[in-house]
Amino acid sequence: MSASARSASPEPTTGPGPRSVTRPGPLRRTLRAALAVFASFLAFLVVAIVLGAYVPAIPKIGVIGPVLGGQYPFHMALFGLVGVALGVLAWRGGLVRWGRALTALTALATAGALAIGAVQFTAAKNAGADVSFGDVLTELGYPDVAPDATPTYAVRDGERLKADVYLPKGARAGAQHKVPAIVLAHAGGFHTFDKSDLRGTGRWLADRGVAVLAVDYRLATPDRPTWNKAPQDLVTALRWAEDHADAYGIDADRISMGGMSAGGTLAMDTAYRLQNATLKATDGRTPKAPHSVVGFYPGTDVTDMWQRDVAGTREAAELFTGGTPREYPDRYREVSPTNQVAKGLQRTLLVVGDRDRSATPSTVDDLATALRAEDVDTTVEQLPFAEHAFDDAYGSLTSQTSRQILLDFLTR
Repeated sequence: MSASARSASPEPTTGPGPRSVTRPGPLRRTLRAALAVFASFLAFLVVAIVLGAYVPAIPKIGVIGPVLGGQYPFHMALFGLVGVALGVLAWRGGLVRWGRALTALTALATAGALAIGAVQFTAAKNAGADVSFGDVLTELGYPDVAPDATPTYAVRDGERLKADVYLPKGARAGAQHKVPAIVLAHAGGFHTFDKSDLRGTGRWLADRGVAVLAVDYRLATPDRPTWNKAPQDLVTALRWAEDHADAYGIDADRISMGGMSAGGTLAMDTAYRLQNATLKATDGRTPKAPHSVVGFYPGTDVTDMWQRDVAGTREAAELFTGGTPREYPDRYREVSPTNQVAKGLQRTLLVVGDRDRSATPSTVDDLATALRAEDVDTTVEQLPFAEHAFDDAYGSLTSQTSRQILLDFLTR
């Protein structure tokens, strides 16, 4: 063979031949894209909620983040894990950069949600709460429980005002061991909701030895302000509780008063004014001032509620008082707990979420500082990653923590 022939011969190959690349078919490409789009939506949702929970100053997501991320951190983590799995599938399906980005972002948000849950769990254990993770995962709203009785405690403006009564099993007429009790006023900006919102708290406290009277009161309407009516309703409810203490096995000397949000404002203002002897019943005997007072995320100053106008607080203040602070300054002063601070007030418990935008921690702390300056025994509990109405989700860690704090306060 000639040299030219040898040089023209092909070189022998020692490795495998070139790899053929099979492009996915149209159906597979469509499914892969749909999977990536859904994974992106889930990643955006979880990341936005968790980020909003950590940074409530961010517009919009800083509003919804503390509500969903603070009340349901473990549910957010579960959604996040699904997002991680979908991101991995998109990655392995050929969308490498997209899948990697989705996996990393959703994994980070999942870790953030679990960190929120860990912080709240630590707070719950520090408060002595017997945490139920079954409730955390399944009790997303108010539980389906019923009161032991629902009597009418007053008739006002043609309206029957009722109380849901929750009683400990041992509480009965003639019982030697009398139980403490609390009259609770519901939330709702003075113009909405009702006593049924308190059913979870009512039954839980009763099962642990505290009688609860969750009461309705007259709600404000555009043509009926209730700044001078709702406090009278609570005065009557307190008197009714005193009059029926023996029938329900209640210690008449240990009846407290409290409430949530606007109900907390009403309860605190009413209790303080009874203690200060600046409020009397208009239809009969004035009851004794409550043994102690509880405010869960309360509006401490109704004028401040009007000025800041957060989440409907201005509308609530105007419906309640019938106008603006300029029109009715005396009414605003009368219904604000901050204006009732004086020596000799009852022991007070204030509970607020550290992410609350309407009943801010600073306003609650200011009231506590004023009370302590007058030597009033005052306890403030601030719950981590909690927004307004943090106990709406009955099973949440913040709700379980707040119930334990309330129980300890009422029974210590």
